[in-house]
Amino acid sequence: MNGQHTDGLVGSVVGGRYEVHSLLGTGGMATVYLATDTTLRRRVALKVLHPHLSRDRNFAERFEREAIAAAQLSHPHVVSMLDRGEDLGVLYLVMEYVPGHTLRDLLDEQGSLAPKQALALLDAVVDGLAAAHAAGIIHRDVKPANVLLADDGRVKVGDFGLARSLSATSITDSLFGTAEYISPEMLMGRPVDARTDLYATGIMLFEMLTGRLPFTGEDRSHVAFQHVNDDVPPPSAVAPGLAPELDELVGWMTRKDPDGRPPSALALLGEVRDIRRSLTDAQLDYRAPGGAGKGLIDDDAGTSVLDHHDLLTERLSGERTEALPRGTEVITAVASGHTAVMPRPVTPDAPAPLSAREQRRQAKEADRAAKAAAARPTHQLGRGNPRRRGAIWVAIVVVLAVLAAAIGWFFGFGPGALATVPPVKNLTVAQAQALIQQAGLGFTTHDVFDDGISAGLIVASAPGAGTQVRKFEGVQLMVSKGPELFPLADLTAKTLDAAKASLADAKLTLGTASEAYSDTVPAGAVMAQDPAAGTPLKHGSPVALTVSKGRQPIPVPKIVGMKQADAVAALTAAGLKPVVADAPVFDRNVPAGSVSAQSPAAGQNLVKGDTVTITLSKGPRMVHVPDVFGKTEQDAIQILQAAGFAVKSNYTYGRPVFGLVAGQDKTGDQPEGTTITLTVA
Repeated sequence: MNGQHTDGLVGSVVGGRYEVHSLLGTGGMATVYLATDTTLRRRVALKVLHPHLSRDRNFAERFEREAIAAAQLSHPHVVSMLDRGEDLGVLYLVMEYVPGHTLRDLLDEQGSLAPKQALALLDAVVDGLAAAHAAGIIHRDVKPANVLLADDGRVKVGDFGLARSLSATSITDSLFGTAEYISPEMLMGRPVDARTDLYATGIMLFEMLTGRLPFTGEDRSHVAFQHVNDDVPPPSAVAPGLAPELDELVGWMTRKDPDGRPPSALALLGEVRDIRRSLTDAQLDYRAPGGAGKGLIDDDAGTSVLDHHDLLTERLSGERTEALPRGTEVITAVASGHTAVMPRPVTPDAPAPLSAREQRRQAKEADRAAKAAAARPTHQLGRGNPRRRGAIWVAIVVVLAVLAAAIGWFFGFGPGALATVPPVKNLTVAQAQALIQQAGLGFTTHDVFDDGISAGLIVASAPGAGTQVRKFEGVQLMVSKGPELFPLADLTAKTLDAAKASLADAKLTLGTASEAYSDTVPAGAVMAQDPAAGTPLKHGSPVALTVSKGRQPIPVPKIVGMKQADAVAALTAAGLKPVVADAPVFDRNVPAGSVSAQSPAAGQNLVKGDTVTITLSKGPRMVHVPDVFGKTEQDAIQILQAAGFAVKSNYTYGRPVFGLVAGQDKTGDQPEGTTITLTVA
């Protein structure tokens, strides 16, 4: 990411691919953004999990499995999972972007829906859940906010990326539900399955039909208590006039015992479609009092939530046909421009067979009658005995009083009483335990990595300090395992830029970067690192690097005039390799056996091991001195200089009189360059 994970993620690029445009919403587990997939050039919904969840390695591993499972799910009524990844330690999901609104928006605007609309929406939701259940995935958080209503009328169930597969449920599942829609088995820590989603969908159907929830309260614990202990009332108790079939459907979906609910989403889907076919137009168009609304205007599309819903209802419902008994004759009557389809009465001697719906209804009636008969006492209390009737009423009053007292104790002083979560950050588990038990709460622990808090100390609590919770809810403590350590990679032989990139990928920082000469490591490459490769480090730790400047330059020393042994020693000490030339040369200025010349010359730069060639002197060359007696001074000088000698003149009379050489001090063979003294008369 270009920056840290905050609500200011707008304008950054996540995963090197997803350009974030705007914030769509924030929940308890993640923040959702509108983004563009720069690779495929399409809009997507980017869900970035909150950092504390991303740092939980167990959650991250489960998140990876669930995201992969959800990505296999492809259905018209399920939001598609497109990608998942991690950027700077934060997990994210990439999902299909569905422009439009949610069922939550629709209910907030309209209050309630007509059965025709509610059943059309229910059909799409249950169809999507059936596909998910067939793939081994349960949603566990079905609610109106997770039902998306697209601008073009499509209905999609979202947030499957945080669901758990059927084989990976546990008691902690209850932490992930929403209190108003959570099932009794999740609250009691029992195993959950596909029927848990059907319970939440039944609560959602109740809300669509009535405009209100079946269970409400001051806090989550009060609502949870009702889910566990109270039956969901029939919708007609809130909205008289709803068809009895709708009461039966809601009751079937919201049984406390999962075995009493529909055995599968497919079975429920068949029942929903059967009810849609069997209800009359008046029953389908009935609206609970106070349910109408103006519709929420979408500035982009200019379409209200109600408009969207009418579109999706038309898309899902199609043409409804009346279910008629098999063998019924049909009479078509035309009046006032309308065509009506009416069943012709069947003769008494040929009764029409019962429809499947009627058979189920009669079976349910028989079952209710049998249960009522079994519960009816065989001996009735005598009528007209006021003393006995009074005793019964007293008993009823006592029972109710005891029940009221028990409820008062439960919520006032017992497990349902409110308690404040104490501050426990940076405490040991033993210290935190004392404070939490003093507050009357229970707790569980969960180990997490944390770079800033020492191992064994509390990082945070859930709920946080100062939060009021029911005592039976308990507190979860996140205990630090200290910083997560990662082995340092071997950075030697890499270029400095490549080493910096490796450090950034490992979330480490570059410490001191120095330079040194090296005979083996090329210039610009890392020749040493501190700490050494393999050392465990936490994120953000500095790593010092030493970068090679290549081979060290060596200035060639001056050895001309030195004796051979001294010259060889000087070059070797400098790290250079002396080589003596095969042929020595005459040199009038250098004695024989000493260095007459060197290559390269003194002062030039070489590197260790380079060669310096030494040319030794044979001393001066022997030359025969020409006889210049009687010659003029000028001619004698020219002859001697041409032979390689130096010339000096002495005058007999203090000055030249005749200008002729009267004598010379050397004759025979002399070293080249020797000075010849002339006597000039």
